[in-house]
Amino acid sequence: MDIATVMGIVVFLGMAVAMILHSEGVAGFAPFMNMEAILIVMGGTFCATLVNYPLKQVIMVGKITRKVFTQVVDDTAGVVVSFVALSKKAKQEGFLALAQDVERLEDDYMKRGIQMVIDGQDQEFIRNMLETELGFIRERHKIGQEIYNALGTYSPAFGIIGTVLGMVLMLNSIDDVSQVPRRMALALSAAFYGLGSGYLLFLPMGGKLRRRSEEELFVKEIIIRGVLLLQSGAAPSVVEANLKAYLGPTQRLLVRNPEEAAAAAAPGTPPAEPPGGAPKR
Repeated sequence: MDIATVMGIVVFLGMAVAMILHSEGVAGFAPFMNMEAILIVMGGTFCATLVNYPLKQVIMVGKITRKVFTQVVDDTAGVVVSFVALSKKAKQEGFLALAQDVERLEDDYMKRGIQMVIDGQDQEFIRNMLETELGFIRERHKIGQEIYNALGTYSPAFGIIGTVLGMVLMLNSIDDVSQVPRRMALALSAAFYGLGSGYLLFLPMGGKLRRRSEEELFVKEIIIRGVLLLQSGAAPSVVEANLKAYLGPTQRLLVRNPEEAAAAAAPGTPPAEPPGGAPKR
């Protein structure tokens, strides 16, 4: 679980609750439990999203949301260590000897790239295939980001619509003084729900998805470079030097200590043996 995401939401809600409980003259949470305002803001936001996007893409939001709350560990060092080990084995035994190692890889993108090397595909073909797939992955990621950015744009707007609607209803029943507080509560709580959901949830979630996408695409760019170096028959030292250029100082230290890189490997990325051995699960 991504602690930062959960902490950001929970801390804000805690501060809001504390403010309500410590405010004089506020009758608990009753003024904020306005179902009409919730329906206007959330219902309107959802309907506007349906108008803007196909139904199948909107349904994907639930699946995409899990990525926001999932902790992703950057294992770029583990990828580099794996390619150095594979290049050593390829130098000693040839590309066909990598077949068993490919089967143990859990990263499908890396597995497909190395399999093309084993199959004897030329470098241009491998580059085109991997970059084409990378482009489609980027486009799929953009859809999730766009939907959350759209939700973050629509919800404040429908909060304003709810406020305007509440004011219209209040002014229409101004002769009935008993209805004025209720209509005013609708007007203000709609703005609260719209602004709160937009700027606390939807827009930040869209930003987190963008960051997640950048991290994943960065790792895949390293994989493309590693596969092309492997196909060219580059020496393990050349592979290591080229791929370490993508890493920061801390990650480069992990490449020098493959055991630590394997221990820090993220789920879904296979740990690697020290250079000289084949990657293992």
